[in-house]
Amino acid sequence: MARVLIVEDEKRLLRNLRDGLAEEGFEPVTSTNGEAALLIAETQPVDLVILDLMLPGLHGFEVLRRMRLSGMSRPVLILTASEGVDDRVRGLNGGADDYLVKPFSYAELLARVKALLRRGPPRDQMELSAGSLKLDLVQRLVFREDEEIPLSRREFDLLAFLVRHQGETVTREMLAREIWRDSQTLLTNVIDVFVNRLRRRIDREGEESIIRTVRGTGYLVPGARS
Repeated sequence: MARVLIVEDEKRLLRNLRDGLAEEGFEPVTSTNGEAALLIAETQPVDLVILDLMLPGLHGFEVLRRMRLSGMSRPVLILTASEGVDDRVRGLNGGADDYLVKPFSYAELLARVKALLRRGPPRDQMELSAGSLKLDLVQRLVFREDEEIPLSRREFDLLAFLVRHQGETVTREMLAREIWRDSQTLLTNVIDVFVNRLRRRIDREGEESIIRTVRGTGYLVPGARS
């Protein structure tokens, strides 16, 4: 069952989209503003986003920008009230995968949602790399050159998150929220134990660790953006 995040402040339209997608077998999650939508996208698994542009608070373009900056690569279908080309071009250039101009037929929206989901994950969502380290996100396998490195599910999720954000400092708070799904409990010791265990598995003796410690903050996997 695909989970679809619907971000729309027009309550009647939001309700119709939610009920229609639920009847088609999707699992709809709804938000009426950009800030809440970003929180949902960061903390819950989402397969596709339907994003209105004219939102209270954060504009839809800014929501899209922040989603893409955070590393979210799931498809985004933009809803716009403008028939002009500029908004559509800006949305597609900003990382949207498709768009619909209001008013639209529900049948067309449903067809576009299904088409986007049929595309499957993009290549950069199937594989990640950091130096000689390769991650297969579909089979959840890790290789260093041709050698497979066995990891637990939590270790794999931790490594994938760090590599996906390579070149950026990842705080312990981010890891607690995204990997342990815990934003309240202080998990510093637990996170440090897992990172040290991960280092022992993926690093080579005599070489600098792939996962660097940022003192007092968290961790960093160096990359092109560092």
